[in-house]
Amino acid sequence: MLTQRQSGVLLHPTSLPGEQAIGSLGPEAYRFVDSLVAAGQSTWQLLPLGPIGYGNCPYSNFSAFAGNPLLINLNLLTEAGDLRKSDLPPPFPSVDIADFSAASRLQRPVLQLAHKNFTLRGSLSRKTSFELFCTNQRDWLDDYALFESLREHFQDQNWQQWPQSIRQRQPDAMHEWADKLQENISRQKYFQFVFFEQWLTLKQYANAKGIKIFGDLPIFVAEDSVDVWRNRELFYLDDEDRASLVAGVPPDYFSSTGQRWGNPLYRWEKMSEDNFSWWLKRFRWNLELFDLLRIDHFRGFSSCWAIPAAETTAENGSWIDIPGKQLFKLLQQEFGSTLPLIAEDLGILTPDVIKLRDQFGFPGMIILQFAFDSDMDNPYLPANIDANAVIYPGTHDNNTTLGWWQGLDEAAQQRVRDFLQNPCDKMPWTLIETALSSTALLAIIPLQDILSLPESSRMNIPGTATGNWQWRYNSEALSADIIKRLKDMSHLYGRNLCIPAEMQPEQ
Repeated sequence: MLTQRQSGVLLHPTSLPGEQAIGSLGPEAYRFVDSLVAAGQSTWQLLPLGPIGYGNCPYSNFSAFAGNPLLINLNLLTEAGDLRKSDLPPPFPSVDIADFSAASRLQRPVLQLAHKNFTLRGSLSRKTSFELFCTNQRDWLDDYALFESLREHFQDQNWQQWPQSIRQRQPDAMHEWADKLQENISRQKYFQFVFFEQWLTLKQYANAKGIKIFGDLPIFVAEDSVDVWRNRELFYLDDEDRASLVAGVPPDYFSSTGQRWGNPLYRWEKMSEDNFSWWLKRFRWNLELFDLLRIDHFRGFSSCWAIPAAETTAENGSWIDIPGKQLFKLLQQEFGSTLPLIAEDLGILTPDVIKLRDQFGFPGMIILQFAFDSDMDNPYLPANIDANAVIYPGTHDNNTTLGWWQGLDEAAQQRVRDFLQNPCDKMPWTLIETALSSTALLAIIPLQDILSLPESSRMNIPGTATGNWQWRYNSEALSADIIKRLKDMSHLYGRNLCIPAEMQPEQ
């Protein structure tokens, strides 16, 4: 699937600059694409785009299919005719962090007004597009719009706290609530229409410039999600519709008690009865939205660590075999033998996981920050990696490379110098160059590292529920000198993307 040397940048849209309280799919996203082109890059990697729940985590969504309405750019809605300039909130004063609570408080009333205006005076062609979207996406959209409307009606209670009739989707209750919440349901559908209108237009722009969009698919879904509410039979739930078996990983040298994530586990044997139709729909939609797709926790397609929900840690779990091979064969039948999937294969891998990854030719991931804490057998050392891989200095779950380097003691720093045969006096660019010069066909660099930012700009600390996902960059920080430095280094190591003159961004 990876056939030539390329490179790209990791940046979630919420970290884009702009006038809204978090980054959006507006002009700044287009300027970022232009910066990638100017820097000779070929790929923009981002995190999941779904509607976020507690902690603003992009890996915990209310839907595996929907988009996050907070990413909608309001100014683009004035161009679409759904808002007037006077309807827009004033520019958000702080550009240093992504303020999700402010985004919800300021943007949702304006989005509601946009829906009202669209309903009253939207053009015929635009309303036709809306109806076509609702028809084409009916399989997930109808239930999602009702789910979100019910959540709002019941003041954000988990769906297990709703009245039993609607909690269990009894037909009379479904019709009753759909009628009662009709206006809100229409509004939720409009939000999704606008989100995907803006997203697909941005993707089309990026593709036309030679930039591939590299998405992210979390293997698990949140318990409080439309996916579990709609498909209760596909998950391990008890008589109260609460998860009875939850996901995580067992104790290892990272954690003596393991990690208990709390996502309900799938009943794979039930999924196999209709040839994994839910998974096929999910992959089909994601492969419309992205050119490449990272599969988070890939080992979960070979076996899962099943933890009884009553356990407070991950210590007392057991392994359950998963029929991932059957699923990927079905995907090959639909999309061809070469699937555009990247396996997030980090951590301790068992032979069955490696066999599954290699059987389908999926590139794995190499994290350079993990490369220097053992001996020459470390699989992340540049000398040991395979070309069919995606290499990173670090990802969204790591410290920034400068923060990582500054956190090492002198002995550890010297170990890195010895391995790299480099004085490492230009961190983080030393590790960026190591990634770009490696044999891995795709190198992805977090923007924080390109901007040489410290630990305070870290995106996420795994295992912590709050205070994450807030980093946001200043548009002036991505200067012409930095863009040229990245372009020159990418070119030096055979990764510089050749862009036809007519596709170059305007100067």
